[in-house]
Amino acid sequence: MSDATRDPSGATRGAAGAGRPTKDELAAAADRILPDLIAPGLDVLFVGINPGLWSAATGWHFARPGNRFWPALHRGGFTPRQLHPSEQDQLPGLGLGITNMVARASARADELTPAELVAGAEILTGKVAHYRPAWVAVVGVTAYRIGFGRPKAGFGPQPETLAGARLWVLPNPSGLNAHFTPETLGAAFGELRAAVAG
Repeated sequence: MSDATRDPSGATRGAAGAGRPTKDELAAAADRILPDLIAPGLDVLFVGINPGLWSAATGWHFARPGNRFWPALHRGGFTPRQLHPSEQDQLPGLGLGITNMVARASARADELTPAELVAGAEILTGKVAHYRPAWVAVVGVTAYRIGFGRPKAGFGPQPETLAGARLWVLPNPSGLNAHFTPETLGAAFGELRAAVAG
């Protein structure tokens, strides 16, 4: 990727539409840390499970082709158009941010241990206390259940708060999550958008 630059995290950042990471670049991205996209006082802080190798290699959250986060964000009414992952820096201006339950990258979320998810939930709680978003939206009900010790939690608003922020659980937008279509994912994001606006 001749038009790529390397940021301080070691991630390769290419231009929108730049070439795909090579097999070697993806392998080298294992365990890499993807920086948070966060600012004080956000309307919604979205919380992924952990970065995939594609995201760690590019430096962009939810970057793997086939991940439906960016389309769902637009369908749900959070963005005026569908953003490319390389445009993620526009989100804070829209009152939105992204972090992860577990910081380290892996090929699949199921490679994470329950202990990592529990520790990640504690770290997330500290971030929320510091940055004070109005809402925290975890994208992945299983990670939420394990990390926060809520084995019966479902999708949608949660009865508890997190360091003063209201909590919402969204479906995992991974292309591997066949239980949700692009339309139903967009509708789930839209329900959160309506709650935030209300």
